[in-house]
Order: sequence, then structure tokens, then C-alpha cells
Amino acid sequence: MRPLFFPDNPQFWYETLRTFGHIAYGGADFGEVVTTCQRITAGDYDSWHDEWLSTADRVAAEGRGALTAGHRVSARDAFLRASNYYRCAEFFLHGNAADPRIRHAYDASVDSFRQAAALFTPAVEPVEIPYEGTVLPGYLYRADGSAAVRPTVVMHNGFDGTVEEMHFFGAAAAVERGYNVLAFDGPGQPGTRHHQGLMFRPDWENVVGPVLDYALTRPEVDGARIALLGCSMGGQLAPRAAAFDQRVAALIALDGVYDLGDISTAPLPFARAEAERRLRAEHDPELDAIMTSAMAATPMLRWAIEHGMYAMGTDTPRAFGAAYLDYHLRDGIAEKIACPTLVCAGADDGFFKGQPELLYEHLTCPKTLLEFTADQGADAHCQSGAQRLAFARVYDWLDDVFSTTA
Repeated sequence: MRPLFFPDNPQFWYETLRTFGHIAYGGADFGEVVTTCQRITAGDYDSWHDEWLSTADRVAAEGRGALTAGHRVSARDAFLRASNYYRCAEFFLHGNAADPRIRHAYDASVDSFRQAAALFTPAVEPVEIPYEGTVLPGYLYRADGSAAVRPTVVMHNGFDGTVEEMHFFGAAAAVERGYNVLAFDGPGQPGTRHHQGLMFRPDWENVVGPVLDYALTRPEVDGARIALLGCSMGGQLAPRAAAFDQRVAALIALDGVYDLGDISTAPLPFARAEAERRLRAEHDPELDAIMTSAMAATPMLRWAIEHGMYAMGTDTPRAFGAAYLDYHLRDGIAEKIACPTLVCAGADDGFFKGQPELLYEHLTCPKTLLEFTADQGADAHCQSGAQRLAFARVYDWLDDVFSTTA
């Protein structure tokens, strides 16, 4: 898709497209996105923050005014949009973990979302899922106000997205179709990184396991029909969990990822084995200099490495690249997945192009590869910009899978 804004900055354009896409489920309004982008200086992280924060503050004030006046639907809609705009505001700031703007905008995003959540019928319930002496934040969505036991989609975001954003990236669409949803932030994801200092871990089955334990305590959840959906980097994490936890009855990788080591080694001028050795080395000043130069030359790489250091808890770009090597489905892990699996793929994925096909090739379970194209306006990473189309196809697949186990 040709950029409508920031034609020389693919990262700013993708994040804009991501926000446009959330219009489909109430996370933005077209004019609000356009007027905000028109005020932003391309490539300037401070400008991006300031303009999205200004829009978020204005829309949140609209929500508070509507709620005070008793206009609950208008308030809910405004709080949803404000939540997403606050998420945008702090997105590029993680190169300095101590920047107070991060927590301010993040907390405002969560607060806005929770105000919206309380105004749904039935209300979206904030939950705390027990996890290794602390909790994982999340939300339980019920398809209706009855006590009926229903199939449930457990879902999480990926490298940089929040559990609140999952409302637009799959939760609302699932509820429309009669599914319950349990969405959560795991270690390294915003809800735990910002407030508990938890970092990503590659053995994601030890994250999803406690979430499924919790799900099975809820009377609304049909334990025989639990689907697991992972978005973006979650397309590697969720399959990893499903490989080791047979309680997952269906798996959705949106989009699929087989080996993040491919991503961390691809920009380096070495063969894969040599790149791995040098990333893991105790000292390598030459490689450090190569990575620093590459970050200066490529804004998308700069952001990815800075955020990766923040979310993985590493001190240097090279240490982040080494950490990424542990996130893969090689060595027979993909082949352990037994449940029906849907792998989504965008034809012009700017982050993980080719990875969905690699995952699909290695699966030995019942499997479907769902490809999205430029002609559909759905070729971007995670089908951003085409959420209605994407989730129609995703949940039609899940309907068919669960119809055989009803």
C-alpha cells in the first residue's frame, strides 16, 4: 500500500496505518488521525509524542464530558479512541527507559481503556492472572450477559503492543461472533514491563500455562474449546506455548513467525553461524560499531533495537540481537504442535516477511496458510488497515474448527 503519510519513513507510516486500521473496531477516527499526522515532523520522536498526546488529551476530555452528561455510548467511544492515541504517544520513546513521558502516556492509555471497558454491555472485566509471585494484567470479555459456557479465545500481543490494543486486534471481533475472550500482557509486554519490570522470556509455555490455569477457573470458559491467538511477535510466542500445552485446542498465528534469529542476523554482513557467534561473544567492538552505524542509517532498525533492549532487558544492541536468537520454533518445536493451526501472512510484511511460510512448512498438525494481498489492502504486517477482512477470515476458520468439536 502506498503511504498516505511519511513516505520516506516506513516506521512512521506503518504506525499510522496501524492506527487507521483500528478505526474498524472503534480505536480511531479518520479525521483525528489525519489532522494529528499533519502536525507531526517526520522522523521526530518528540513531535510524534507531542501531537498524539495532544489528540489523546482532547479526546479523553470529550469522553469525560460525555460521561458527566450521561451519554454513556459517546463516552465509551471517546475513551476507546483516547486509549489508542495515548498508546501511540509513547510508542517511540523507549530508547530512554527513564523518560517520564512513557509512564504518563501508558497509564493514561490504560485508564482510558478501563473507563471504556466499564461502559460496555456486558462490561469488559479487568483481571489479574496469578503468575510466579505476581500477576499478569488482562481483560475478560463475555459474549453476552448470560452464564452460558462458550468457546474462548485467549490472546496476547507481541513485541510492542498492549493488551488494551488487542481490543482492536481481535477481541471485539471475537465477541461479535459469540466467543468469550481472555486477553493478557505477558512478561516484556507493556503491562508487566512498565509496572513490574518483567522482561520477555522465550519459554512462553510457562506464561500461557498460568493463563490457561486461570481461564479454566472461570465458569464461562469451555475448557475443551480454547483457542490461542498471538499477534505480531506473538505469532512465534503463541505457537511455542501450544507446542508444549495440549489444552490449546486451536492456534492462530497473526502473523506466523518461525525464527527471530533470522531477523537479528539478516542485517549483519556475516553468514548465520558467524553472526550468531559474534552476537553472543563477550566483546566484539567491530560488530558493535557495525550495529551502531546501521541504527543511525535506518530509522526502523533504530527503533526496533531500542525497544528490544527495553523489553528484553539488555544493555547493548548486540546483547539484544543475541537475546533474539533464543526465540524460535526450530529443533522440532513447531512439529510438536498438535492442534489445528492457522498461519496468517501479509504479502508485504515489513517486519517478518517469509516467516509465516517457514512456520507453515514445519507444521505437521492440521494447518491452514491464510495469505493477504495488496489487492485486498491487507498486505501489511498483521493485516493492519484491513482488520474487518482479516478477522472475518480468521474467525470463520475458527468457527469451522470448533464446529467439529461442539
